[in-house]
Amino acid sequence: MKNLSPNKTKPFLSFRQSRLHWVILYSSLCVSGAMAQNTVSSQPAADKSTSGHHHVVSDSTPDEDKNRPSMIGQTAPTDEKSIVVVGRSYADGVTRRGIGGGLMIKEDAPKSKSTITRDYIEKQTPGLNPMQLIALLPGVNTADSDPMGLTGGHTSVRGMNEASMGYTLEGFPLNDIGSYAVYPQEIVDSENLSTIQVAQGSADLDSPTISAAGGVVNMYMIDPTKKMGGRANFTYGSYNTFRGFARFDTGEIGNSGTRAYFSFSDTHEDLWRGPGTEKKLHGEMKVVKEWGKDNRASLVVVGNNLDNYNTPSVNMASWKQYGTGVMGGPVSGTANTVYSSVYTGNTKANTTYYKLHPNPFTNLYVSAPTRINLGHNMVLTETPYFWYGNGNGGGAYWQDMNKMSYGSQTMSGTVNGQNYGQTLLYEPSITKTYRPGAVTKWTWTSGINRLMVGYWFEYSTQRQTAPYTLLNDDGSPKDKWGGGASVVLANGKTAEYRDTMTRTMVNTPFIGDSISLLNNRLTIDAGVKYSIIKRDGRNYLPDTSTGEKINQTYRSVLPTGSVRFKINSEHQLFFSVATNFRAPMNTSLYDSGAYYAGSGYSNKASTGLKPETTISEEFGWRYQGKLINTSLTYFHYDFHNRLFSQTVIDPNNPTSYYSTNINGGNQTTNGVDFEIGTRAIYNIRPYVSGEYINARTKSNLFASASGVSAVLPTKGKFAPQTPRYQVGFGLDYDNGHIFGNFSLKYVGSQYSTFMNDEEVPSYVRMNVGGGYRFKSWGGLKSPTIKFNISNIANKHYLNYASGITTNANYVKSVDGQTIKGSSPTYGIASPFSAMFSISTGF
Repeated sequence: MKNLSPNKTKPFLSFRQSRLHWVILYSSLCVSGAMAQNTVSSQPAADKSTSGHHHVVSDSTPDEDKNRPSMIGQTAPTDEKSIVVVGRSYADGVTRRGIGGGLMIKEDAPKSKSTITRDYIEKQTPGLNPMQLIALLPGVNTADSDPMGLTGGHTSVRGMNEASMGYTLEGFPLNDIGSYAVYPQEIVDSENLSTIQVAQGSADLDSPTISAAGGVVNMYMIDPTKKMGGRANFTYGSYNTFRGFARFDTGEIGNSGTRAYFSFSDTHEDLWRGPGTEKKLHGEMKVVKEWGKDNRASLVVVGNNLDNYNTPSVNMASWKQYGTGVMGGPVSGTANTVYSSVYTGNTKANTTYYKLHPNPFTNLYVSAPTRINLGHNMVLTETPYFWYGNGNGGGAYWQDMNKMSYGSQTMSGTVNGQNYGQTLLYEPSITKTYRPGAVTKWTWTSGINRLMVGYWFEYSTQRQTAPYTLLNDDGSPKDKWGGGASVVLANGKTAEYRDTMTRTMVNTPFIGDSISLLNNRLTIDAGVKYSIIKRDGRNYLPDTSTGEKINQTYRSVLPTGSVRFKINSEHQLFFSVATNFRAPMNTSLYDSGAYYAGSGYSNKASTGLKPETTISEEFGWRYQGKLINTSLTYFHYDFHNRLFSQTVIDPNNPTSYYSTNINGGNQTTNGVDFEIGTRAIYNIRPYVSGEYINARTKSNLFASASGVSAVLPTKGKFAPQTPRYQVGFGLDYDNGHIFGNFSLKYVGSQYSTFMNDEEVPSYVRMNVGGGYRFKSWGGLKSPTIKFNISNIANKHYLNYASGITTNANYVKSVDGQTIKGSSPTYGIASPFSAMFSISTGF
């Protein structure tokens, strides 16, 4: 049982070497800027080379777009024309015109959407991951575990976590194809983010995702500038954090219509809870080619390399007794909230030694969104992509190499021909993924009507293994990647805790039609897609309950429709209805873990799991005036076969754990969310968001403990992982030179069991930031100093139920039996941190 972290290498430079390189680079930039100094403008210099970033909407709509129907099918970045924000734009992309300080835009979609722009993104701590950046939006509950977000995090929207949401970057999918997990620290550097768009209710027809039962998060990168230049950004702060970022824009290359940028960042951070460090190297490239009338092609390459260590989840007993930092017994006991910093020899106690729990990964994303004008009002949009990931979540097992198992057989094992008897072995949970795919879409516009026909195809291969390997004398793995000499059994087979291959083929045709009436005051959308997901799996472990070959096919017809009506230029109403589904995780197809005589493997396949299906309705009102923008939405969901991700801990080895799906039955959700933001009032831009939700389980669930199995009375209980109330508040001030911001997020309590007998308490988190933007000086454009303080009250709190259970305490079943509970596990929120940054354009 392992942490199924899929992707994962060694940093290229040591910490001191990389810091020195960044200092030299920054000094060179400053010197070149001083040598190029000529005149000083009276105001901070605008970035006049701004080419217009996708989805950054100006106060007015271009005349040619006024009669264009909006569609539920515009995920690709080439679908929307670049709209230049009228007015000043600084080298960092800030315009000082963003509604609510960049937490809202003027929206025209026929369903609920919330979007943040560079006006907000740029003023946060540099390098935050996208989940941290969307925390204030309505319905969004973000849980991070370290200040810089390098250990990832979790996000739920209207009670549905990231595994139930689709995540895309530049139109290609980001969710793991097997578990649907999202690793936000891998995705994109915040300096290159143009917008993040959260569609709370449903995915678009062309969204390339098979897990978006609850909506989608779309991210778009900035375009290369038309003039040569770039940016540099350096951050230092709490927990020995050091981060450097640099980007170079080529400008337009001759008269070719081609421009590009290349960026690189290097981040180091000490773990705040327990020993260990996190080191991340990240590179990005975007090339854009434009020609003719509305023809555009781009190439996006994102590479990420992270070397860090896991921190354990905690149960409520250990949290209440020991808080954030005591090392003691096993994770499932009452005294372990961090891993040990001391290796005391080859003993069972050292399963909790931190060097045995690395989380290395490397990944590569490549995409080429292309738009070709075919003439006669026809457009072809093509988004091919390739997704590669390799890495693991490490752990350790105490083994007797004379009594190792190969399914039901017991035999000896050796490493390089030597038997070490009873010994501690390293066992990483390795996942390697190859994932090519493409979304092809043809659109034809004829007067007030627009027809869209498309196809999404993907064929992925995911290899998941867990070999046993030896340790060095200091307790560290011989190879944290699980390479090198592994334990070989007497029959010549490599000893594995899991050993699977999954090939997933996705075929999704879709068609949509949109009609615009009453001079675009009334827009009606309708469409349908047919998703076919075929998993062809092989389990190379012996004596499994399913045999070696497993084939599973999931099919679903997903219609959608929406209406948007503009009462006048300021008020509009919208209504949408959509169907979504999510296929079970690939791990549900396989047996894995330890083998026990008479009962089989500890982790059993659940091939009978049905896909989660959702029918959602939304009815909303927007007011978009000269000063205030408001959105108010009522939503309703009906879930069937609600799938919850559950973290299961091996009782025989509590440092090993894995994720799986459990069927939570049917569920009904009703709620209201809203957001309000203003344009500048004496340079002040406030923003408020909120949500009330009532999510109820409609089924009684089966539970088993201590040999007793029964049905629990969960029907009518509040759904787990769903806060009933949330409120966000943001305040932004920017006069061109001085800027400051404050944010507050209140998250109500959320249950961690289906019986509602344990919960994550409510909490409030506050952040503050500010800085000064200098006048441009020669070659340096808008040099800026900035500070950001997160969790300013230094509250220590639980923020996420990572491992939900049916019941935490003893409860009576429907037929009167007493069922013992099992402890849910939780994530711990990141503490107070202070970061100081300097940046400049050039």
